[in-house]
Amino acid sequence: MRPPRPCCGDENGRQISINSLQLGMLSGPSADGNGPAENSYKGLIYQFTLVFKEFAVAHRAAGDIHLLIGAIMQSLDTGTFETATSENNSVAVQDAATPEFDYDLFVIGSGPSGQRAAIQAAKLGKRVAMAEMKSVLGGTCINTGTIPSKTLREAALHLSGYRERSIYGAAYSVKHGITMGDLLYRAETVIRNEIDVTQHQLQRNNVEMYNARASFAGPNTINLELSGNRGRREVSAEKIIISVGTQTPWTDTVEFDGQRIFNSDDILGLEKLPRSIAIVGAGVIGCEYASIFAMLGVRVTLIDMRDRLLPFIDYELVDNLVHHLRQDRLTLRLGEEVASVETYKHRSGERVRINLKSGKRINSEKALYAAGRMGNTERLNLAAAGLTADKRLMMDTNDDFQTDVEHIYAVGDVAGFPSLASTGMEQGRHAAAHAFGVAVNDFPEHVPYGIYTIPEISVVGKNEIELTEAGTPYEVGKATYREIARGQIMGDSTGLLKLLFEIESHRLLGVGILGEGASELIHVGQAVINFGGTIEYFIDSVFNYPTLAECYKTAAFDGLNRLE
Repeated sequence: MRPPRPCCGDENGRQISINSLQLGMLSGPSADGNGPAENSYKGLIYQFTLVFKEFAVAHRAAGDIHLLIGAIMQSLDTGTFETATSENNSVAVQDAATPEFDYDLFVIGSGPSGQRAAIQAAKLGKRVAMAEMKSVLGGTCINTGTIPSKTLREAALHLSGYRERSIYGAAYSVKHGITMGDLLYRAETVIRNEIDVTQHQLQRNNVEMYNARASFAGPNTINLELSGNRGRREVSAEKIIISVGTQTPWTDTVEFDGQRIFNSDDILGLEKLPRSIAIVGAGVIGCEYASIFAMLGVRVTLIDMRDRLLPFIDYELVDNLVHHLRQDRLTLRLGEEVASVETYKHRSGERVRINLKSGKRINSEKALYAAGRMGNTERLNLAAAGLTADKRLMMDTNDDFQTDVEHIYAVGDVAGFPSLASTGMEQGRHAAAHAFGVAVNDFPEHVPYGIYTIPEISVVGKNEIELTEAGTPYEVGKATYREIARGQIMGDSTGLLKLLFEIESHRLLGVGILGEGASELIHVGQAVINFGGTIEYFIDSVFNYPTLAECYKTAAFDGLNRLE
């Protein structure tokens, strides 16, 4: 090795070069798996990074740039770090304001809530890091949940020609013999793009990423089990946000194999479309997949312990949904509890039998369990931080999403209801701002719900049951898609929009929509509700023609006519 080049010095005769420190995720492992590989390419990159960091701390004046250049040259030649004074006494260059913690904020989990929290803190100038245990970013939302299910739905709608059947006939389809490969092709493309976008956003905001399983080693200390057998690392943070999401619950009485008996996270691994399927759980996930499979011609049986589907949704909208599901040959078994699940041999191959406590038996080719979710906190070692989880392994928080430990927050699905990606994003932003003393508005009272069944449902504000129980005098205005030119053009004769408004003041209280584009259309009503508007807004406004938004004007006139 060549002798080291002399490093340029400042007015005090100090010299700067670089030492070997633990690399973490940015370099390859050493022999013991805990540090950077000696003389490796990644090690040199890490040395370069450290010199920048050291320089930024110790030399803030622009005139010191020559020191940085000299330090880089020396580090590349020697791979060592030493600082010395002109008196040849070896001393460490230290910043008087060395931070107490490695990071200002550490985020556990890279789902929508974690992403938004990390970016918000980074925009406040904070040192932010994030840990994700899987090899890809985005959490359940991007990889197995929200994005895949909605993409599968869109692919199924397109390939089946479902939207055009009211015009061209029930036998119309874009492609015959639709396969899982046809559906998954589009899903894989969307997932890949979403991961790229997420990664770019985090990198652009200088969020340091760890591909590692995180757990608490103390109230402010995170233990990182680095992926790829790269050892462990311990970091500290002033504030911590838990955004680990949820997982599908497992039961000892059911043998899941991912193909015959599977849960919603296994959908992308299916090799082929079944001819029949039984779905246990008629919540949002169960209803969405039930409608997708039924629309593709799969014989579906939907089982749930409750007497009604989606009890938090307007009953009229749900009743209309049930009507359409039954038209697609879907069978509902409500008020039924599963006693056992077993497989049996059939002339067509191995099948699944679900035994209900009522004595009924449901035979199908496959079974999908969609009976709720549970928090993904089991391996976080919450006790080390003074935290506990409820029986569903979820976290209790206050209105600012703080846990029982003041500097630790929980956001997203792990914080429980309403468990929406949209609300999770806002929770993450709110928590990060609150953590660093930035004033934020109260969390919105009225948030929209989008349920991507076929047809889709979206609601915001109060429903009729809530208003009745509260003793609020209200009236209803309705409009159907078939009354609107755009509805006729689209071929959607099932759509329905409902406005709920106060009788005296005409203030808008709630909106419910069933039909194509419901989750988009709902935001018009959301804005009016949140700003305390009346239905006269819709009457006095001009909407593009022909659009589904005209339903708001038609429904407003209908409601006012009911008052005469």
